[in-house]
Amino acid sequence: MGRYVARRLLQMIPVFIGSTLLIFCMMFALPGDPVAALFGEKKPDPAQIATIKHQLGLDLPLWHQYWNYLTGLFQGDFGTQIATQRPVAEVISQAFPVTVRLTLFAFFFTVLIGVLLGLVSGLFAEKVFDRVVLIFTLLLISVPSFVLGYLFQYFFAFQLGWLTPTVQDSRDMGQLLLPALVLAALSLAYVTRLTRTSVAENKRADYIRTAVAKGLPRRRVVGVHLLRNSLIPVVTFLGTDIGALMTGAIVTEGIFNVHGVGNTIFEALNRREGSTVVGIATLIVIVYLVASLLVDLLYAVLDPRIRYD
Repeated sequence: MGRYVARRLLQMIPVFIGSTLLIFCMMFALPGDPVAALFGEKKPDPAQIATIKHQLGLDLPLWHQYWNYLTGLFQGDFGTQIATQRPVAEVISQAFPVTVRLTLFAFFFTVLIGVLLGLVSGLFAEKVFDRVVLIFTLLLISVPSFVLGYLFQYFFAFQLGWLTPTVQDSRDMGQLLLPALVLAALSLAYVTRLTRTSVAENKRADYIRTAVAKGLPRRRVVGVHLLRNSLIPVVTFLGTDIGALMTGAIVTEGIFNVHGVGNTIFEALNRREGSTVVGIATLIVIVYLVASLLVDLLYAVLDPRIRYD
């Protein structure tokens, strides 16, 4: 197991460098000059612009800028915002916990409700409950997240008054409930369908028939044998879904006025603040890589036949 983990960590290095380099190049290729934008409608002095760019290292070649970013990254330096002159690490430290809190809340709904609905639907496949669940999840998949967000906001906040329409305090889990439900909706639908298909397929397998023939209690057959093996494809999806939820929070945060990563990226893109966008994207890449490693290790827990050397 130790050698496998070490090998996977080494494989993450080129993936990390390639991902961050691609994002860095994309920000470099965007039109516009972030330094000139500091002066607004006033025509800036070219010499003054050149001085600022030299101070920030923006006059260096692309490869040199990326090398400076990468070396600074390993020292905890994500760069400096051009407009505010604040360290990007400080900006991230304020925005990232908000998005992480929202993402974990949405992930909790995805796992709890999605697996439960999928399990019951798979056990009663082709029955009325199963058909209702399939229609419900199809609706969630078909409706775009921004439409679903405004619908939830209209009905649950403005019409029924059960929840607040916008988030005033990101530490209040009650205010995060509505955006978390919207953020989790698409993933919940996929998890439900994936669990349902896996359970419906595995319940006809020979090992389930053997467990039933041996007289094992139904709760043990379903909870230990059926669900455990059915969760392997679901865990694969959930491992990559963590990062997807964080990036999908950009739309949700905009609708519900959540001052997290999504709002920060949107403002940074408008100002062409490449260091901010690359810094946040770097953290999301790390989340993807770590989640992928944890999923692979979790396979061995769910399926005893899987062993890593």
